[in-house]
Amino acid sequence: MDYDEVRDEVDLVVPVKTLDRAKTRLTSATGGDPVSHAALALALAMDTVSAALATPGVRRVVTITSDPAVAAEMAALGVEAVPEPAEPGLNAALEHGASALRSDRVGALQADLPALKPGELQAALEAAQDRRAFVPDRQGTGTTLLLAAPGGELDPRFGVGSAGHHRISGAVALFGPWPSLRCDVDTEEDLRLALTLGLGAHTANALPAWTT
Repeated sequence: MDYDEVRDEVDLVVPVKTLDRAKTRLTSATGGDPVSHAALALALAMDTVSAALATPGVRRVVTITSDPAVAAEMAALGVEAVPEPAEPGLNAALEHGASALRSDRVGALQADLPALKPGELQAALEAAQDRRAFVPDRQGTGTTLLLAAPGGELDPRFGVGSAGHHRISGAVALFGPWPSLRCDVDTEEDLRLALTLGLGAHTANALPAWTT
């Protein structure tokens, strides 16, 4: 591996809420059963992280979570789990994770991309080049991936309308034929769409009965 390849690699931070707080809008998909819901929420994150680990341009993945069950499953994948910081909020968690990585280039990847294909993530990393950049979700309002410029700050602006906030903050919007990278799953409708794209094994095994 030459110097340019090392320079271009990205370390990713993936935030995962405690399973009792995660993906509350997906409750209807599992009939309100808390055990099935927790299993589905965990599966989404496991498939997202597994795809990231299989992406050539990703050097390292860390998760930010305070859930012991999530941390244990991520450890089985070889992924470190960093506890959430005292300061609440997604952006604080991502900044905490970016600081823990001490990486030349860091990115934030949402944890609800169960159909994510490594080739699509790799294509987005290459499209960013050396710029601070982001990939909007399929609706164009949210953000699924945020990348810092080499040696630069991540400066996450996640929340309602994050795509617009990231654009205003100077990040470059990336668009490409990456449906699996743009298909984050918040609702039952999103889950059905992800199913058509091809789910990862963890989510496929945790699917509710209506998908079979």
